[in-house]
Amino acid sequence: MLTLSEISKAYGGRVLFADVTLQLNREDRIGLVGPNGAGKSTLFSIILGEEEADSGQVMKERNVVFGYLPQESAPVGEETVLELATAISPEFAKLRRIILAWDSDHQVAPDHVEEIHDDAHNRFHELGGYQLDAKAKQILSGLGFREKDFTRKARELSGGWVMRAHLARLLVQEPDLLLLDEPTNHLDLEALIWFQEYLTTYPGAIVVISHDREFLNHIISGIVEIRSSKLNRYRGNYDEFLIQRAAAEEQLLAAYKNQQRDIARLQEFADRFGAKASKASQAQSKLKQIERMEKIEAPVNDESRIGFSFPQPLRSGQRVIKLENIHQAYGANVVYRGMDFTAERDQRIVLVGPNGAGKSTLLKILAGVLEPQSGLRTLGHNVKAGYYSQYRVEMLQESRSVFDEASDTPARVSEQFIRTLLGSFLFRGDDIYKKISVLSGGEKSRLALVKLLLDPPNLLLMDEPTTHLDMASIDALVGALKQFQGTLVFISHDVYFIRALSGHVVHVNAGQLTHYPGGYQYYLDKTRATSARAALTSGGKGGGLGNFTPQPEPSPAAPKVKVDRKEQKRLEALQRQSRSGEKKAQQQVVHKLEKEIQELEAKQAELTAELENSETYDKPGRAQEINRELAHVQERLAKATPEWEAAESKLATIA
Repeated sequence: MLTLSEISKAYGGRVLFADVTLQLNREDRIGLVGPNGAGKSTLFSIILGEEEADSGQVMKERNVVFGYLPQESAPVGEETVLELATAISPEFAKLRRIILAWDSDHQVAPDHVEEIHDDAHNRFHELGGYQLDAKAKQILSGLGFREKDFTRKARELSGGWVMRAHLARLLVQEPDLLLLDEPTNHLDLEALIWFQEYLTTYPGAIVVISHDREFLNHIISGIVEIRSSKLNRYRGNYDEFLIQRAAAEEQLLAAYKNQQRDIARLQEFADRFGAKASKASQAQSKLKQIERMEKIEAPVNDESRIGFSFPQPLRSGQRVIKLENIHQAYGANVVYRGMDFTAERDQRIVLVGPNGAGKSTLLKILAGVLEPQSGLRTLGHNVKAGYYSQYRVEMLQESRSVFDEASDTPARVSEQFIRTLLGSFLFRGDDIYKKISVLSGGEKSRLALVKLLLDPPNLLLMDEPTTHLDMASIDALVGALKQFQGTLVFISHDVYFIRALSGHVVHVNAGQLTHYPGGYQYYLDKTRATSARAALTSGGKGGGLGNFTPQPEPSPAAPKVKVDRKEQKRLEALQRQSRSGEKKAQQQVVHKLEKEIQELEAKQAELTAELENSETYDKPGRAQEINRELAHVQERLAKATPEWEAAESKLATIA
C-alpha cells in the first residue's frame, strides 16, 4: 500500500533519517515510537507529501486514501459538530448544505432549485449520506459528545473538543491508512477506552504516534522505532518491543565488545612490530584489516531512566482535606448536591468517571481555585495545597528564560540538578535559554510541572499531568511521585500512569462519589467489569460494588424425599470417582506446565550463555537467530507462568 525507499532527511546539520526504508501493508497496526525530536511527525509529513525528503522515494498504491490527525490543531469554520464529523469529502459537505438549506425553506424555493435539490438528494443517497449521519452520531457519542452538542458550532468548542470532532470525521471517513499523531492527548479516560476498542475492528491500516503504552499495547501488532537516524521494525505490542529491543541491545553490545577486543589485539600487534623490518608487512596487514572492518557502534540507550532525589514537603496532619455538604452548579446544570469528600496523609487517589461528571470541578474545589456555592472546605494541620493543570501557565513570567524560571524556587537544589530535571522534561541543550514568551502551550505546561516538583506542596492536585510528555519523561514523573511524601489526588487518561501510582479510586458520576480503597485493578475487579469501559460507567452506590447483579432469592425448601441407603452410597462413590478423575486431570495440567516452564528456563539460560560466548559471532547470522529464539522463549515464559499459577489455584479447590 505504501513504500518509503531510501529516504533521507536532515535539518541544518542534524540528520533525522539516513537511507531508511519502510513498507506498510493493508491492515498493518504500527506504533511509531522514539524520543521527542527524533522525527516522528516529520515522517508523517513526508508520507503525506507536506514535506519533501532530501533523497529517496515515497510510493503509494493508486486510489489509496490517507487520513491524518495532527497533534495540536486542525481547521474549523462555521460548520456544526455533526457537519464537521460528516465532512468526509468536499462533495459530501456541499450536498449536505444544499439539502439542509432546502429543508429549512423549501416552500419559497423556485422550480429550478427544487431540481437542484432532487439531484443533490439522489447523489447524497448514493454516497450513503443518511447512514453516515447515524454512524457519525454513534462515533461522536463514543468520543464524549452529547446529543445537544451535535448542532453546536464547532468554533464554539475548546481546542481539545475540536480535535475530537476531527477524529470523529476520520473514523466516519474510514481512510485506507489512518495516521494519528498523539490522538489520546485530548481524550478523557472513558473516551480513550471507547476509542481503543473501536480501533481494534478498524478495517484499514493504522500508524499511530503515542506516548500511552497501554493504548499501544491494546491496538498495535508492530512497532517502528526511530533511533540513530534509522527505522527499526519489531513485531508485537509495546511491551514485547521492549523485550526484543533489550535482547537486540544485549546482542549488539556483545558484538561491539568482541570487535573492540579484536581491534585492540590487531592494533597491539601493529604497534609492537611496526618498527621491525621482519614484521612490518604483517603489522601493515593488521592495520588494513582494522580499516576494512565495518565498525559496530556501541548501543546508546537514549531512554535511560534518570534517578532523582526530590525536595520533600513539610509533613501534614493525618486528615489532609475535608469537603462537607458541597453544592455546585453551572446554571441549570447541577454538578454536586450535598457532596462529601475526605483525603488523608499519603493517600494516592485517582478520580475516574465519564466526561462531564465533575472530576475537574472536584479537583478545583479541593485546590481552592473554585469556591463552592455552599458547603465547607477544611484543610488539615500544616497542609499546603498545590494545583497543577495543563492549562495553568499564568504563574510563569514571560520575560524569563526557562532556566531562570526553574531556578526561582525556595528549594535548596544545585544548578546541575535543575538542568538534569529540565532535561528529563524535554528541555535539553540550548532549550533552557529560550524565553518563556516563545514556548508552546505544552512547553509551558511542562515547565510549570518542573516548578511544582522543585517545591512540592504536601497536597498535590494534578489534572492530566502526562499530556505533552514522552515515555521517558512519564517514567521520570512516576519516579518523582513515588518518592513524594505527601497526598496526591489526580485525574489522568493514561492507564499506565494510573496503575503505577493510584492506591485509591474515586468514581465520579452524576454527582455521586463511590470510593474503592485499592488500586485501579482492584477497582475494576470490585465493579465486576468485563471491560474497563463497563467499570467506568457503573454508578454503584452504597457498598460500591458498581455492576452488582442481585442473586435470586432461594426457593422454598422442597419436601424431603427418602433415598435408599445403598443408592445413596452408590451416588457418593460416583461423586468421589468423578472428583478423583477431575483432580487427576488437573494435576496433569499443572505438571505439564511445570515441565514446560523448567524447559523454557533452561533454554533461556542456554541461549543467553551462547550470546555471551564470543565464538557465536564468528558464525554469520547465528547471533540474530539466537536473538529471535530468545525473544520467543521469553514471550512464552511470560504467558506460561500465570497459566501455571491459575492451574495450581484451580487444583487447590478440588477436594
